[in-house]
Amino acid sequence: MSQRLPVLISVVCALVMVSGCATLRQGGGAEKVKIGPRVEREFRGVWVATVDNIDWPTKPGLSTETQKKEALAILDTVVALRLNAIVLQVRPHCDAMYASQLEPWSYYLNGVQGKAPDPYYDPLQFWVEEAHKRGIELHAWFNPYRAHMAKGGEVTDSSIVRKRPGLAKKLKDGMYWLDPAKQEVQDHSYSVVMDVVRRYDIDGVHFDDYFYPYGDGSFPDDDTWAEYQKSGGSLTREDWRRGAVNAFIERVYHGIKKEKPYVKFGISPFGIGKPGDPPSIQGFDQYSGLYADAVLWLHEGWIDYWSPQLYWAVNQVPQSFPVLLGWWVKENTRARHVWPGMYTVSYLKGTANDKGVDEVFNQIMIERGFVNDAPGHIHFSMKGFQRDSSTLNAGLRSGPYQKMALVPPSPWLDDEPPLAPKLETSIVGDSLLAISWTHENPTDVFRWVVYYKYNNAWEYTILNAQERSIALPLSTAVLERPRARRGDQAIAQTRIESLSNIAISAVDRTGNESELIFHGIAPKPSQAVQ
Repeated sequence: MSQRLPVLISVVCALVMVSGCATLRQGGGAEKVKIGPRVEREFRGVWVATVDNIDWPTKPGLSTETQKKEALAILDTVVALRLNAIVLQVRPHCDAMYASQLEPWSYYLNGVQGKAPDPYYDPLQFWVEEAHKRGIELHAWFNPYRAHMAKGGEVTDSSIVRKRPGLAKKLKDGMYWLDPAKQEVQDHSYSVVMDVVRRYDIDGVHFDDYFYPYGDGSFPDDDTWAEYQKSGGSLTREDWRRGAVNAFIERVYHGIKKEKPYVKFGISPFGIGKPGDPPSIQGFDQYSGLYADAVLWLHEGWIDYWSPQLYWAVNQVPQSFPVLLGWWVKENTRARHVWPGMYTVSYLKGTANDKGVDEVFNQIMIERGFVNDAPGHIHFSMKGFQRDSSTLNAGLRSGPYQKMALVPPSPWLDDEPPLAPKLETSIVGDSLLAISWTHENPTDVFRWVVYYKYNNAWEYTILNAQERSIALPLSTAVLERPRARRGDQAIAQTRIESLSNIAISAVDRTGNESELIFHGIAPKPSQAVQ
């Protein structure tokens, strides 16, 4: 494999003049430039779980400074891995990892439910700002019904369990759960979600697989069920429960679109719709166990991306990753994004190993094969990347994530590309081409793509919205495979490649890419741009 090495060769500068650059536009008899390959598209997400301090913060009661340092370490690792999205859990159970007037501060932040950070900061605001500085999407992950867990400390007076005891039911295991069929519950959880959508510059809202709780189906809702029957309701108890969840999912989707159409809504349901779909699949039935009619939500288009938790290996016949993924893709009749959830952390067995890393790679490549027009996936969870700094992380960077990728566009949300940027170039230090650009509407830009061509090979880099310049060497030295030998010693060979063309585009936050603006660079004023 060739390796490109920047070389500063002053003689090239003498041959390249800024006045020799030409902007190539479509139409008007101007030369058309064929560019390829274009920037890769793939949603590369990771869940950052806060419940039980799984991923962040690592334990309750850390100082504000330490919490921020841990968050920045996660963000920098995400950038280094060439991921482009974080799904951050902001509501573990009727609590808030952010400043809320509706629910108390989370125990997982400061060790006491209802206690604000000291010194004060808003964690979600911090995460959003720092993610966007790095060109990372930040999706806010909510649990819509879980009210309290024993791991979340003592129930305090600020908890919904005490403030609104009619909404939260105590389960056999001691957990408290909101009754999904109560209109007051739906109104409260809807208000919590929409409060975050309105006040924070998030890129997505995310629900996981918890609707009715996992268990034997004996949810303590006799009072709500009796009220429904008294009002003349005719549904079975199971359909009534499913209907309540369906109504909430539809309401949330449309509410988000009315407030901020570009904010994506994603759900990561249990990976099996129903046992027997497809025929070889066995396992838990979320339709009857969680009262989650997940297939209906997908068919109705009440989501923008669908991330079924396919937490099984490729060769696990009763719950095979590719078999289930293929089934979900066929069920995607509304052409939404299908970006499966992968149980990455489980394949590492405490530390990265070749077999586990190979499983992760295989699942990524299978996903790309099934969803080749707009691929994507989400890793559970960040812990797998934090505790492995070599085998998995390095393998991803040299394997599936060799190149940076943009999040695929969502044309049903927005299909209007931003305006193209305006370019300026100059020669710097006899060896570099300095490129800078401006934009008529910078608030419509989330990232930039800079394409560059040395000889006949196009490459690209993705820059963040606040970056407005880059410098490229006018020539590079490329190491080639040794072709000549002197005795037993191979003779290294290099060739010099000249920068011959550049292009730049703007990308908005829903993934639309603008027209490319080209600047051709001729080695001689009289030589045509290639």
